[in-house]
Amino acid sequence: VQLQASGGGLVQPGGSLRLSCVASGSFVIIASMGWYRQAPGKEREFVAVMSDGGSTNYADPVKGRFTISRDNAKNAVYLQMNSLEPEDAAVYYCYVKVDQHFYWGQGTLVTVSS
Repeated sequence: VQLQASGGGLVQPGGSLRLSCVASGSFVIIASMGWYRQAPGKEREFVAVMSDGGSTNYADPVKGRFTISRDNAKNAVYLQMNSLEPEDAAVYYCYVKVDQHFYWGQGTLVTVSS
């Protein structure tokens, strides 16, 4: 399973970005798709996840600002990020769970700065 993430970039505080991640390879069902992030000098932290049934879970710092969605036909997961804050700056990693295994994308950098 390979994951390709995109959509990162530089945005001003209060701005928005939409991250995308597409999975490819040999699999039947992707159980869950989600995002983690890692800021410089910090550990990787959970951001959001969506199950194949459509249930979602968000980290407290992003609730109400970020929205996760997925397109099962495209094997894609998205993260709409609104009202971005400097604290959201990080490398964002997508992941999928397939057959009890986790696979990770290469990361996409989000910079929040004026």
